[in-house]
Amino acid sequence: MDSDLNAWLQLIIRWVHVFASILWVGTTYFFTWLDGRFTELEKNKEPGKRHVWMVHSGGFYLVEKQQNPQLMPQKLHWFRWEAAITWLSGIFLLVLVYYTGGLMIDLEDSPISKSTAIMLSVAFLIVGWLVYDLVWSSRLFRDERIGVTISFVLVVMLTYVLCRLFSGRAAYMQMGAVFGTIMTANVWMRILPPQRRMVSALKEGRQPDLAEGLRAKTRSKHNTFLVVPLVFIMISSHFPVATYGHRYNWVILSVLVLAGWGAAKVIRRA
Repeated sequence: MDSDLNAWLQLIIRWVHVFASILWVGTTYFFTWLDGRFTELEKNKEPGKRHVWMVHSGGFYLVEKQQNPQLMPQKLHWFRWEAAITWLSGIFLLVLVYYTGGLMIDLEDSPISKSTAIMLSVAFLIVGWLVYDLVWSSRLFRDERIGVTISFVLVVMLTYVLCRLFSGRAAYMQMGAVFGTIMTANVWMRILPPQRRMVSALKEGRQPDLAEGLRAKTRSKHNTFLVVPLVFIMISSHFPVATYGHRYNWVILSVLVLAGWGAAKVIRRA
């Protein structure tokens, strides 16, 4: 591919990727904050206070959360394409910069070939989602602390393997791609389908299954935790000495994932 064309493609796709991710993450955290305000109202049990009053850019907004969903005559707004565009543009970048750019492995003493690295990369994306979904769908891990502990152990194991097989930079990006794939699959496979079924039930005059809504909310919560270390991974390529180029790059990434989860917990309470 012509170098100028390659540069322009990377520039355009990066712009789309970053802007779409801003929309996705911003929307997710806005609704997380909004839900937190309603939780406060429910705990305080203040009579007559069922709305959250907000102001932004000169406009005032009064928002009510439906405890029992009802079919409304207005248009229902969905939030889904931000996730799809973020993931697709990220995959395009992974292919363009790492797969075809030859950055998946070190130039010297690599334990695997370029083609093997690409096949493993794709496999890690698929298996990463399947293992995550199995852990959090299993009734054996209903205790959130157990699920978090198991998830972190798996993250550490994967980080170690990636940093041994791939180049340091590619290992970090691969972990980011795994997190991004999990987040996107959560939206399209574990959040949107229950929402559609609940809306269909309302249209048919049936009571929607609120338990499905709670499960979908849990996956959305997971996304708010995954995105904090994911953003760090996105900017880590600008700091090679401190991150992926360090001798203990897998330890650094593991610790920062844990720190990101801690930061997300603080942000969610704000």
